[in-house]
Amino acid sequence: MTDSESYRPSRRGLFKWGAAAATGLAASLAPRVASAHPMPTHDEPPRTVPPRYGLEGRQLENRGRGMDMRPVWEPTPPTDAPRDESAYQKFDIEVGIVEHEYLPGIRANVLAFNEQVPGPVIRVREGDWVRVDFKNSTDLMHTIHWHGLFVPENMDGVPFVTQPPTMPGQTFVYRFRALPYGTHFYHCHFGTPLHMQSAMHGAFIIESDDDPVRRQFPYDREYTLILNQQDTAMVRRELRHMIARMRERILLMRRGHNMDRVLGRFRNVDAFLSAIRDGWIPPYRQSRRGPPTSPQYNIYTMNGKAYPMTPILRIRRDELIRVRIINAGAVEHYMHLHGHDFWEVCRDGAVLPHAFRGNTIPITPGRTHDLIIEGHNPGEWTFHDHATPRATNNGLYPGGILTILQYEDFEPEYPLRVATDE
Repeated sequence: MTDSESYRPSRRGLFKWGAAAATGLAASLAPRVASAHPMPTHDEPPRTVPPRYGLEGRQLENRGRGMDMRPVWEPTPPTDAPRDESAYQKFDIEVGIVEHEYLPGIRANVLAFNEQVPGPVIRVREGDWVRVDFKNSTDLMHTIHWHGLFVPENMDGVPFVTQPPTMPGQTFVYRFRALPYGTHFYHCHFGTPLHMQSAMHGAFIIESDDDPVRRQFPYDREYTLILNQQDTAMVRRELRHMIARMRERILLMRRGHNMDRVLGRFRNVDAFLSAIRDGWIPPYRQSRRGPPTSPQYNIYTMNGKAYPMTPILRIRRDELIRVRIINAGAVEHYMHLHGHDFWEVCRDGAVLPHAFRGNTIPITPGRTHDLIIEGHNPGEWTFHDHATPRATNNGLYPGGILTILQYEDFEPEYPLRVATDE
């Protein structure tokens, strides 16, 4: 939206629903919230119903084999999927290893989508048919899970459950409709600490021709923030170890060794117990892998960067901005905005029946939250994780998940400084 097209409501107009905030659903669900915007019910879009994909009775090739080394794996598409390839919104995602700089002087080799940290934003319209060709250019196994999307079962990206792992050099083809509306994300579903800390995640935004949020809050622009955390020593160490283990596994499989025992994956619990009785040692036994280690996070990131390298949120007086926050990591964050209240309008992509007002919001792992901020208090304002250890770099404040809400038309009395040691 351009400046000439933008609509900036007055403060009175923005808060015209505030009187209803103390009653009804807003009060019962959020007792600590001061007020709320009730969303109109007469034109509120119904929650999107998951489509019937016509998969009844279909047979998946190679189900249960656990692995397949063909160059391209293309599972059975839904029966109502378009046959014409031009009907799809097409995306190519390749996972590889890149060197990434979290901060000047803090770098690590990470697994990343399309050499980006985080991966590319996928933005489509509600109901679009989507095709994603996912290529694995690493020596590890990967998949993509479409977090919060109503995809067919065989496109859900859970290794050894809904699909075989995408092997080194292999391409897996995902096809599905973009449902439901809202802020979602995608990520690799190999849930190791290494995978979770790497950059194998990205925003998946499904827009609507009649945006229910914009109807209530005609925002001018938007920002997407993906939160994560890293133990940089573990990332460096585990990446080397996992690549070495995977190369060993592939060699053993090529020599005809038992695939289940090499990978530690079994058809069922009985087969797992049978292998143990035969002398197979599970990978979680210390006698096999040495003492277990848990991540000791030292870097916390917002879009792959730690403060002061985090992206700045820019705003103008009387402007509305939409901020989409995605927690793609493993710890909870408590995002607090100085000098303002915001309105939470969506949670996990779903439009809330009432917009909740506050200045601090918990962002738990796997959740997405959409906020509206109104530019009514000019200045340069801190927006940060109020769990202070997560706003540090190697334990030193300020750092980590911290940024600035900056008014573009404001001249501060005290010019903003970049602090690295307080």
